Amino acid sequence: MANYERLDDNVVCIDTEQHRANLAACYLIGSEHHYAFIECGTSRSVPALLQVLVELGISTADVDYVMPTHVHLDHAGGAGALLRELPNARLVVHPRGARHLIDPTKLIAGATAVYGVDAVQEMYGEIVPVPEGRVIVADVAADHDFWLALGRRPLLLIDAPGHARHHYVVWDAASRGWFSGDSFGISYREFDCSVCGHYLIPTTTPVDFDPEAWNATLDRMLARTPACIYLTHYGRVGDVQMLGRQLRAGIAAYARIARAHAGDGDRHAALVAALLEYHLRQFHDLRHPMPQARAEALLKMDVELNAQGLEVWMDRQDRAARAVA
Repeated sequence: MANYERLDDNVVCIDTEQHRANLAACYLIGSEHHYAFIECGTSRSVPALLQVLVELGISTADVDYVMPTHVHLDHAGGAGALLRELPNARLVVHPRGARHLIDPTKLIAGATAVYGVDAVQEMYGEIVPVPEGRVIVADVAADHDFWLALGRRPLLLIDAPGHARHHYVVWDAASRGWFSGDSFGISYREFDCSVCGHYLIPTTTPVDFDPEAWNATLDRMLARTPACIYLTHYGRVGDVQMLGRQLRAGIAAYARIARAHAGDGDRHAALVAALLEYHLRQFHDLRHPMPQARAEALLKMDVELNAQGLEVWMDRQDRAARAVA
């Protein structure tokens, strides 16, 4: 049985069943024979997504779009497999990401370089190419918005660099919410508490972390005074302006940590330790009741990937500085 939650405004949050419960979500949005999946998880997520359609009495023929916010495999790895099951759906993808889902060779190679062949197969399953004829390239840019009609429900897509250059976010006026992918960070529900509310973490996974661009993305998102954010990791959150300030502080802290450890001998290990220490200190300062061992276990995967992304960013900064010199 699929794990999902029916929210307000015809939005359904679906657990894509990656690694553990409540880690990654897909959203089914729409009504009256016009639906879209925003995010799609991996190919291993597809049976759960289809089961939700069955349980809600929605025909696969009524799904118009599959909309991964960016092409990282936990968001888009199942796109091709899902489209095989949805006869009328088209993929809506960022211009920088389209070629990677039409031909996922480089995505597979990149993930394999990080995790290894066996782990990629275990985590993501089959990564199916998307037929080019079923692709809508969302023409987003800093000065150009892209509108998509989901029946009578307009969706606005804007360019959202900072976490990834191939990232868009989706504004839904009906709920006054952004479907944010990773552009509003991650906030696991296990971290919620009555004292400190939601806890938000930047996600700087390889290879496109750009703090300046990320802050500009947040400017555009927050300018609409959203009532909520639909996080891929994980679920709908409110307190948007407060969380925006928290995320900006986290992005700045990550950049400071990266610079502070730029010359360390084992830079990666130093970054992992420093990021973990930063979050544990935040929990302490917020008087968060979670035991440290539990917090470390939940943070482990993210600080590892975030450290890798910060290293890529620092190397890119070094190359740019040498080029200028």
